[in-house]
Amino acid sequence: RGGILLHAVGLFAVLFGTWIVLSGHFTPFLLIAGAICAALTVYITLRMDALDRRRDTLGPLWRLPVYWLWLAGQILIWSLIVSRKVLAPRLDIDPVLERVPCTQNSVLWRVLYANSITLTPGTVSTDLQDGEIEVHALTRAAMEDLKTGAMDSRVSATEGYKTPAEDTP
Repeated sequence: RGGILLHAVGLFAVLFGTWIVLSGHFTPFLLIAGAICAALTVYITLRMDALDRRRDTLGPLWRLPVYWLWLAGQILIWSLIVSRKVLAPRLDIDPVLERVPCTQNSVLWRVLYANSITLTPGTVSTDLQDGEIEVHALTRAAMEDLKTGAMDSRVSATEGYKTPAEDTP
């Protein structure tokens, strides 16, 4: 029971801290409202018995900014590619809908991978189940880029179970 209480206090601290950081105002009314909302959220979470059941780990947090920088680079590259295709005199697209494997160990990291696909211009994740993500790609090149597994292995490396080099033959 002590572990659940510790998690509840931690959840309250994270929620209330996020409230304060995002609000930027320190009036008594807003601080009390934030504390009440955070406490209510923790209470509902405890009543649902969902606090200690699902605990996906974030792994070493230093890996997330490294991944985000790489993802930002991919977003920039594919923004330029998609912009060139859209602005070309002849619309040169070849839409495709296929499934790509995702090798992450937890649902949290699979969702991060699916969201990364959607953030990358020219691709949209449409379904996530059974270790696969259904992806709609604007071009075959975008789909082939996903099928190389570079993004999948980067997310898995960020999760902490593999390095990008492990997936290369």
